[in-house]
Amino acid sequence: MPLYDYKCDGCGPFEMWHTMSETSLPKTCPECDATASRVFTAPNISLGSGSLMKKVGLKDPRIVKRQGEPAKPQNQSAKQGSRPWMLGHAAERL
Repeated sequence: MPLYDYKCDGCGPFEMWHTMSETSLPKTCPECDATASRVFTAPNISLGSGSLMKKVGLKDPRIVKRQGEPAKPQNQSAKQGSRPWMLGHAAERL
């Protein structure tokens, strides 16, 4: 349901949640029950602002590890110092 802005002549601005099909119906002020006019504003679209990140709690991300998986070595080839591309060529020289 969208949030709509209204203005009461006596009480001032207020917001009201209602369905889009109810936008054409007249609204009354929640404080004085007078008829209020709708105020057209820019849509309130949140695209992941910093305030949303703080609310969700993504400021401190969680560290996730799989349980039971052994640590893998960084960059280990088949053997230290081996040259697998030279295997067939070394025998031909001798």
